[in-house]
Amino acid sequence: MSRIGRKPVALPQGVQVEVSGNVVKVKGPKGELTQNVHPDMKINITDNQLTVERPSDEKEHRALHGLTRTLIANMVQGVTVGYSKGLEINGVGYRAAKQGNNLVLTIGYSHPVEIKPLKGIEFEVPAPNKIIVKGIDKQAVGQMAAEIRAVREPEPYKGKGIKYENEVIRRKAGKAGKAGKK
Repeated sequence: MSRIGRKPVALPQGVQVEVSGNVVKVKGPKGELTQNVHPDMKINITDNQLTVERPSDEKEHRALHGLTRTLIANMVQGVTVGYSKGLEINGVGYRAAKQGNNLVLTIGYSHPVEIKPLKGIEFEVPAPNKIIVKGIDKQAVGQMAAEIRAVREPEPYKGKGIKYENEVIRRKAGKAGKAGKK
């Protein structure tokens, strides 16, 4: 039995889960999310708890068991609390600004880079070198943060670029110099 798959998902007050066929809809105070799940997985809702059951111990069903439970748990957390991912900008003259809903990055290119948010995503810029990506869909928040980071990935010599808040950049030594040459 999957350790993750057999854990029940607690449904907080104000969260409604609707299962029709292999489509799961979760409604909460922050919004609504929909997810297609594998038709073999059985979803039971009893007493503000949701459980996922699998039909057999086949390898595919064991893998889908934990995945299905985690996807639904992420949806429940998204519509109640939401998700956020922080990014930091390092480099002289590198900065971020918010223009309407869009994010404008000045990061060493000849032009500012404008990034439009995905549906359900919003940006916060508490400081010129900090960006916070917020939303209810965990996958969309992670995707948007990865796209922002990809605009100027951190380089290993000076650490300049856009990195995640908790990311550690492995630094390299620069040139060794002209030792030994005369």
